Parts: sequence; C-alpha cells; structure tokens
Amino acid sequence: LSEPGMATKVVAEAMTRGLWVRTLINNAGFGLRGRFDELSLPRQLEMIDLNIRALTNLSFVVINDMVLKGGGSILNVASTAAFQAGPNMAVYFASKAYVLSFTEALHEEWKDRGIKVSALCPGPTRTEFGEVAGFETLGQFDRLAMEAGPVVKAGLEGLDNNRAVVIPGTTNKIGAWSTPCAPRSVVRRIAGSLKF
Repeated sequence: LSEPGMATKVVAEAMTRGLWVRTLINNAGFGLRGRFDELSLPRQLEMIDLNIRALTNLSFVVINDMVLKGGGSILNVASTAAFQAGPNMAVYFASKAYVLSFTEALHEEWKDRGIKVSALCPGPTRTEFGEVAGFETLGQFDRLAMEAGPVVKAGLEGLDNNRAVVIPGTTNKIGAWSTPCAPRSVVRRIAGSLKF
C-alpha cells in the first residue's frame, strides 16, 4: 500500500470482482523508534506513504463509491500519539496527528450525509508493532497495554455510533484528553523520556 497508486488499484480490483467497500478500516501502518537523523530516510518516507498517503487515497476512492451506493463507514486507526509530539518517534507521532485531524474533518463533512467516519486512537496495544518499530517490549507501558480484541471492539462500536474520536481504555482517555491542558514543552519532555 505504500507504493504510489496501489490504494486505488486495491479498490479497483475489488470493483472488477463485483464488490464494493461498505466499511473501510485503514489499519495498515508502522512506526520507527530512534532519533530522526539516525533512522533511514527512505524507511521514514515509506512510513509517511503508508500512514498518510495510502490512508488518504483509500478514503478518497471509497467515499466516491459509497456516495454512489448510498452510504458506508470509514475507521481510520490513529493513536494516542496523535495528541502530542513524539521525540524519538517524530515521524510516527506526526503521521498519527495527521490521521486524527484528517478523520475529524471527514467526520464533520459526512456525518449528516450517510457516511460514518471515525478515528480510533488506541494507546499501547499488544501487537507486533514494537518489533517493527524497534523495541522488543512496551517497557513501562506493559502493565497498561490493552489486548487487541477490546481495542477492535471499541473501534467498531464507536464507528457504528458515528463517534468522531474513539479512545479505548480509561487510562488512554485520561492521557489523551489531559495532554492539551499541559504546556507543550512539558508534554514533549515527558514523551521524549519514555522508555520502551
């Protein structure tokens, strides 16, 4: 999906088979841990292509089809990372901020026009994310990490209820909604000090 035009090809392939996307879940994505200048630039650009470009492309293509078919749903997977800057994961956090902002905008544009759009913002979740990003455990987040099942359930329920933003788990909600209350300089320092 990170390759140019691939998102459109995926939807076109479905259409040639007589199928249409009634519910799109944009969950493809990855992160990288490390200082910006020490990480591979091509890999970071690939992250932007997948986390942002492919998600945007897929959303555009399916919305046009959903309009013709009379409705549909889009769930874009963001993260609690979307609510703050992320030293040592700069591009990943920034990409999730885009996903959150973009999804909230689409939600407003389509909420009264038959298409549901929600952003799922999970916190630490037990998946293979850490292995790809460059850390083997969730470190200090291990005890707070959610299993994937409840995260998926919360996302689908939120989408069904057409909630703009879905944050599963009480701890994640507190963290996400308290972030704007603290000075950004403090939030940056805290995020940069977290150990994985």
